[in-house]
Amino acid sequence: MILEVATLNVIAGRELEFETAFRKASDIIASMSGYVSHQLQCCIEHPNRYVLLVNWDSLEDHTEGFRGSIQYDEWRALLHHFYEPFPTVEHYSLVMENHF
Repeated sequence: MILEVATLNVIAGRELEFETAFRKASDIIASMSGYVSHQLQCCIEHPNRYVLLVNWDSLEDHTEGFRGSIQYDEWRALLHHFYEPFPTVEHYSLVMENHF
């Protein structure tokens, strides 16, 4: 499993509109092959900055499957006009996990 980490800087003043659109977009990403789970978190210090964390079965499920899909066009139409600048997206693999 890999973790997609996207830093989303939303145009100031459009946060609630973005969150509403993201709720719709969540159904799109959740329907994709290889999707495991996701979280959207809002930064406390910078309320127009979000981090999107998506767990995928493989890197290709995100980079080829999702990004190459028709559903991605709908995702992009719902969300990409909120970002300034465009998001930074990176992928991570688990090294260690600990639960108390």
